[in-house]
Amino acid sequence: MTTITPGTWTIDPAHTEIGFSVRHLAISKVKGVFEEFAGTVVVAENPTESSVEGTVEVKSVNTKQAQRDEHLRTSDFFLADEFPQITFKSTAVRLDGDDVIVTGDFTLRGVTKPVEFKVELGGETVDGYGNKKAGFEATTTVNRKDFGVNWNAPTEAGGLTLGDDVKITVDGQLGLGA
Repeated sequence: MTTITPGTWTIDPAHTEIGFSVRHLAISKVKGVFEEFAGTVVVAENPTESSVEGTVEVKSVNTKQAQRDEHLRTSDFFLADEFPQITFKSTAVRLDGDDVIVTGDFTLRGVTKPVEFKVELGGETVDGYGNKKAGFEATTTVNRKDFGVNWNAPTEAGGLTLGDDVKITVDGQLGLGA
């Protein structure tokens, strides 16, 4: 199993992407990212005693379509004016083979639910400036309705515009003591 050096690591926003995807019209997926976020990973000597915290600025949602992004900020979806941040705070870390499973409290639209991220560690290196860096990918799937995101619209074919499950992916890089 890949491990990383114990210490306090911070998300490197220049080398991290927080994305999501949701089924659209039952035939494809709409994907988006959040462009403003922060996070800290405290890696303990015993990996199961590690912790993770992160915050995403809802207003920074970007699906490459301005009209849709504005709609996502409204009460139909994120209700960004009232709930400007999405947060995650770990409650447990466990090892599962080569993966790390991070369970925690995920808060969206003022609703907090337990969520489990499967984390694949990419390893650790030192960059050209002598700074320790570590890579990872974390994924989970949440039901948007669990967080009060209930908007949908029927299609002419009889289905619904959006699926309920939203896949969240954090493809990231951390800096030690950065």
